[in-house]
Amino acid sequence: MRMGRSAKVGPLKSAAVVFGALAFGWLAIELALKPFLDKARVAMDKFDPTHNPDEVDGEGDTSLKNSPSKVDASGATASS
Repeated sequence: MRMGRSAKVGPLKSAAVVFGALAFGWLAIELALKPFLDKARVAMDKFDPTHNPDEVDGEGDTSLKNSPSKVDASGATASS
């Protein structure tokens, strides 16, 4: 049995084959799912974790100014 050079080449060859297979698999998934991945990346770029949709952003929006929670029983708006 030869324990010289062939004992060292086996693991390196196996590592190269595994690395090549992983790279090929990643590339195949990227190409196959490209439209879906692009949409997901755009949605992630637009996402703002500091934005609260419950808060009124501008003064021009008056849709929440006379909400039922700010109107008392007599129908007058409560002053803050």
